[in-house]
Amino acid sequence: MHSTNHSPSSDLEQKVDLDQSSGFIILPEILVKGFNHLPAEQLGVSQRGGAIVTLTRSKFGAAKPPAGETMKVLVIGATGRVGNEVVRALLQRGAGVRAFARKQPKPGLLPEAVEVALGDLGDPVSVAEAMKGADKLFLLIGREGVPVELTQAVTAYGLAKKAGLKHVTFVSVFKADQFLEVPHFANKNAVEEAIRAGGMSYTILRPAYFAQNERSFKSELTGLGVYPIPAGNQGLAVVDVRDLAEAAAISLTEDGHNGKTYDLVSSEMLIGPDATATWSKLLGKQISYVGHADFDGFEAELREKGSPSWLAWDLRIMFQGFIERGFSNTEVQTAQFAALLGHQPRTYGSFAEELAKEWAAA
Repeated sequence: MHSTNHSPSSDLEQKVDLDQSSGFIILPEILVKGFNHLPAEQLGVSQRGGAIVTLTRSKFGAAKPPAGETMKVLVIGATGRVGNEVVRALLQRGAGVRAFARKQPKPGLLPEAVEVALGDLGDPVSVAEAMKGADKLFLLIGREGVPVELTQAVTAYGLAKKAGLKHVTFVSVFKADQFLEVPHFANKNAVEEAIRAGGMSYTILRPAYFAQNERSFKSELTGLGVYPIPAGNQGLAVVDVRDLAEAAAISLTEDGHNGKTYDLVSSEMLIGPDATATWSKLLGKQISYVGHADFDGFEAELREKGSPSWLAWDLRIMFQGFIERGFSNTEVQTAQFAALLGHQPRTYGSFAEELAKEWAAA
């Protein structure tokens, strides 16, 4: 990617929100001053010192899987954006689902058939308890992010192996091994290596930039008229979260995916100038592209706006790497993903159209 020659607008504030559900987990949210940002649903952090887990039935219905179904998947990350889609995709394919969460999910968040296991990823005993009676594991480490991801993911994998689970599907990130200077990429790459060496049946999913990230930029696009992601000119690989969820469900309900690593990328990459043209057309107004050329200033500004120091560095080095070396995919990678899904992956443009209609109807 190529950097642009201008820095973020002084009319913008930068705020970082950790998406607890993403494989591609960290994105800045650039907010208009005075805009009241409502963060995504966040799980409560358990302060318990003891090993406590509570298995509960959903308040919204029976916790039993579909009639006659014996295979049950423990979904770690079930209440986040990606995990919630995975839960629904698994149910559609006839699997039983147990959602792992720190506290009882809010009414309506999970489907009625889902069983809920209350525990904490920082408490191995509670994780082991939640695995009792499960057959397979969907593993996504979310909001905790960089500081604890490696420990929690490897611990969960080890517990799954000890419990005799039949398969684990782990959500990593596209090109995890090519941006090792980025802490959360390095974490995911290390987890991948541990899983490959562990001897348990596994599938690794490597999703690219989530099309759904654009939901966070309604204020910038519809208000200020800027596209704030430093996508550059080489292009960022993109995936729709619904396709990620479908791929995960396939890997957990069908044979033939043991030992496989899948790059989850669509046929349409995200390019800064192209994104502005897309949004200008969809919104009926001129959208400009805001790029980041001064990464020292970008990092400093993130800290000034309240980001943890480690996160400001992670974001800075990630976007700098994308701008300098690119984050693009090939046609072969897209074709392989389409073969896994059985259909062409959704594109950035198609989701942008959906989102624009949703905003217009709100």
